[in-house]
Amino acid sequence: MRYPQGGGLTAERQAFRERVRMEAVAMFADGRGSTEIAKELRVSVRSVQRWRRSWREAGQDAVRSRGPVSRPKLNDRLFAVLEEELAKGPVAHGWPDQRWTLARIKTLIGRRFHKSMTLSGISQMLRRRGWSHQVPARRAVERDEAAVAGWVKEVWPHLEPPRRRSGPGSSSKTRPDSR
Repeated sequence: MRYPQGGGLTAERQAFRERVRMEAVAMFADGRGSTEIAKELRVSVRSVQRWRRSWREAGQDAVRSRGPVSRPKLNDRLFAVLEEELAKGPVAHGWPDQRWTLARIKTLIGRRFHKSMTLSGISQMLRRRGWSHQVPARRAVERDEAAVAGWVKEVWPHLEPPRRRSGPGSSSKTRPDSR
């Protein structure tokens, strides 16, 4: 994902980037070089070159941000409906247990809104809206710590495969006895 804090930019960050572009335009007018501008504004030379080309072709307005590349698949109204559907639970939608998975949410979006989204797109959309994967806040009340500790000491070693002993060998797969 491009922006790890949930996707997209905040309004303050968008305004900051717009100011950087406009500072670059002022520097173009002064006749400064791309490398110098990139170093001062702490952006890539390629970005400066792209802005300069746009500025030459269409002026200052061509350098301004055009906003997000695409609109979200689910607008605020539809996302509110999705939240209501999610609150009903998976069992209400025909699944046998109470686990929401990305695949199930994708199926729900397809059934309810007749829209197709990728699993990563769904994950990003949910994170942007404040949803996260759920992890139990506490351990189960029924959990028996003594039984768990006994299982780890007695059963687990028998289930784990034995480690390979290190010893003389060969790096050649075709002639293993070449040593």
